[in-house]
Amino acid sequence: PARHFDTRTTEPISFFLSGLEELLAWQPDGNDDFNVSAVPLAKRQPPLHSKRPRTLVCHDMRGGYLEDRFIQGSATRNPYVFYHWRYIDIFVYFSHHTVTIPPVCWTNAAHRNGVPVLGTFITEWTDGQKLCEAFLAGGEEAYHAVSKQLARIAQHYRFDGWLVNIENMLSAAAVANLPHFLQHLTAQVHSAVPGGLVIWYDSVLQNGALRWQNELNEENRVFFNACDGLFTNYNWKEEHLERTRRLAGPRHTDVYVGVDVFARGDVIGGGFDTDKSLRLIRQHGLSAAIFAPGWVYEHLGEENFLHNENKFWGSLTEYLPTHSICTLPLTTSFSLGMGTSRFLAGKEEEAGSWYDLSAQDIQPLYPEREGRLSTSCCLQDAWCGGSSLRVQGTIPPGEERVAICLFSLQMPAPPKLFLTLLYKLEGPHPDKFTVALELTTWDSGTCHEGNVTSLPAEPNSRHHPRFLPAPPPSLAKLLAACDRGSHGWTSRCYELDLQDCSLRDLSLLVSRHQPSPQEMSFTCLLGEVRVLDAASMAASPPQVQSLMASQLWWQ
Repeated sequence: PARHFDTRTTEPISFFLSGLEELLAWQPDGNDDFNVSAVPLAKRQPPLHSKRPRTLVCHDMRGGYLEDRFIQGSATRNPYVFYHWRYIDIFVYFSHHTVTIPPVCWTNAAHRNGVPVLGTFITEWTDGQKLCEAFLAGGEEAYHAVSKQLARIAQHYRFDGWLVNIENMLSAAAVANLPHFLQHLTAQVHSAVPGGLVIWYDSVLQNGALRWQNELNEENRVFFNACDGLFTNYNWKEEHLERTRRLAGPRHTDVYVGVDVFARGDVIGGGFDTDKSLRLIRQHGLSAAIFAPGWVYEHLGEENFLHNENKFWGSLTEYLPTHSICTLPLTTSFSLGMGTSRFLAGKEEEAGSWYDLSAQDIQPLYPEREGRLSTSCCLQDAWCGGSSLRVQGTIPPGEERVAICLFSLQMPAPPKLFLTLLYKLEGPHPDKFTVALELTTWDSGTCHEGNVTSLPAEPNSRHHPRFLPAPPPSLAKLLAACDRGSHGWTSRCYELDLQDCSLRDLSLLVSRHQPSPQEMSFTCLLGEVRVLDAASMAASPPQVQSLMASQLWWQ
């Protein structure tokens, strides 16, 4: 069927639904299997329902369903990717089709990084008005049928809920039922999808008029009360934020104040001035909805995209609370889900552009310190996948080392950890530096290094795991490459015993051999980092059973 397979290449594609009939006629289909997300939503700290202000990203690019519709990837040069997942809470895939089902590659990448994904249910113009009359102006059966279908779709494709955007006038009968529809949809999504969400876009008012308010007020509050949150329009001033904060009361973090990165209309700041908008939003303790951050790609061009993307998000990090990983194992090769080649074990296996967000790895923090430190993606060399993480910085005069935080963690430390690191030093003097991993723990009177029998050491929150020249026999296969690199990559394994500790940060530690009055610059590529709980690694993985292959077509 053309909906599920590209008519030109026959490859499986992600799709949308147009109109009410298609929505109500939708049934799970055997051809759907490709579109079901294969990655469960990873846990992270703090969880979404914590009371700190959140950041929503709404992705709207050229009508949607571009190269990202190819479920098994494509040979796209310079594609758009998003990878600052540690800094955001919710990802919305937006298009102007009635029912926007997020392409599964986005759901996979976001879930791997702990971010829930929402589709969009939109009605607009005169067609939208007719559609709304058809399901809202009658009895509850009609709008119950729509909300049940939307919840079933989210449950079936394993994404996390809906942004609801009614951008047309409504009759008195239709608008009277709208809060009931939202309430029913929210209840259906909550029961069908654990942690599911329904967010309302600031558009129609309680009298049925279409007038964007740029705030939460008495005209649109009834819709906010019926669902999980409000996404405001973009043309607000500070007084709108003040009124919103007052009216929202304890639910102030459920208001996502819209920031259009394209800066259309009368806005505080978009583009590289987006931080001005975020600063005001955060001063009032509200959540933010960053709309169309693809501006970086569309406006500044594809060629220098990764550099500009780091610059854009780097300018906002002060206002974006980050998230911690709270489960082990943690393992990543830093791949962005794209590349100009494919690498395996440090060797280029295949040259040529590729793009597949489902293959994106867990992404780190991207710390930037003006002139002193930058972290970015390196497409020219990788251990596995399409890219490695390039860490460039300087060790200041008189100092011996610098620590670069890659991940913040929040979990109890298991008694024994194994860590592995694959790296490559670049630049004129690679032999003048050593590279290692450092784990920090939260300060507590009880936490100490060593096993049960060892004496408590001085309480110290910085731990330097012991270098392990050869892996223990039970883990020989998993840690095969300890102290054996290839293709210029150095491989290191470490172990660390901790008692009564809670993990806090995983950092890369770059040290110089001799202290010096000069500052020294370094460039290090990270190919892979793993943090493993020794106890769970010793257990053998479950065997795969009942494997079936169908619809084979050899080409």
